Amino acid sequence: MTGCAERGRAVAAVEVARSGARRRDHGCATVLVVSVVAVILVVAGGAFTLVGVVVASHRARAAADLSALAGAAVIVRGESPSSACARAAAVARRNDAVSVSCRASPDLGLEVVVTVEVAVAGLGAATARSRAGPAP
Repeated sequence: MTGCAERGRAVAAVEVARSGARRRDHGCATVLVVSVVAVILVVAGGAFTLVGVVVASHRARAAADLSALAGAAVIVRGESPSSACARAAAVARRNDAVSVSCRASPDLGLEVVVTVEVAVAGLGAATARSRAGPAP
């Protein structure tokens, strides 16, 4: 019977060792899950920032194109370059953009630079440049 008692004590020692190991491992899964969630949030934040910059760039290009076309249409009607630039600035404002510069040339060409503020903090503004009129 001594062999059986010794085996019983060995099994009890293994169970104690196992339960002690389990106690030491409590919280490992929590740390792992928190780390994975943090990585996912950082990647998602970067993706949202990239999407915001791309959208602002497209908005700036569209506003610049529309502003240049509107200004060129005014020049084609025979109005002054200053009224063409005023019209281009008005169209830019309607597209939530700010006309930074406007230059009308005698060959009926019009060049407008439009700046659109990016909604992402710390990244500044997206700029686009567009020209409308006859080919140079």
